[in-house]
Amino acid sequence: MNWTDERVERLKKLWADGLSASQIAAQLGGVSRNAVIGKVHRLNLPGRAKSGGQATVRTKRTTAAPRAPNYAGRTASTQTARPVGRSSGGAALKQDLDVVASEEVDTRPVDDVVVPISRRLTLVELSERTCKWPVGDPLQDDFHFCGNDSGDASPYCSYHAKLAFQPSSERKRAR
Repeated sequence: MNWTDERVERLKKLWADGLSASQIAAQLGGVSRNAVIGKVHRLNLPGRAKSGGQATVRTKRTTAAPRAPNYAGRTASTQTARPVGRSSGGAALKQDLDVVASEEVDTRPVDDVVVPISRRLTLVELSERTCKWPVGDPLQDDFHFCGNDSGDASPYCSYHAKLAFQPSSERKRAR
């Protein structure tokens, strides 16, 4: 469906008469409600007052909109390029907050941790009693599983079980 001049004029008239986007779409035919809303937005047609409230009058900006630093009207000798900070979309609503770290995490190594040497098993070599901790990228040739002996009720060896099943207090501290 193309927006011909006649259809655009009819859209403007129906919009000014106060019809809803759905009603306009039905009268124009061959166009959806969202297409009408999009066209109204692109034409910058005035919005309507909300029911029960007072209509607010918009004033036009007197200052020109900011232009990009590489705007063709500027010359390199008269102005230097500088980054322009603009917020758009969801970022426009976010507030800049100063964040202060509340606690420093002690990252000293623990002396009693023993990292097991991997047996480098493939998927078909795993059994019920071997550690199924994946090592590496599954899309690479050197991908393998730990393969060390696992406990009766765990799919992992004791070292990897400590990594996989952290108490909730340790997970909260790690954040």
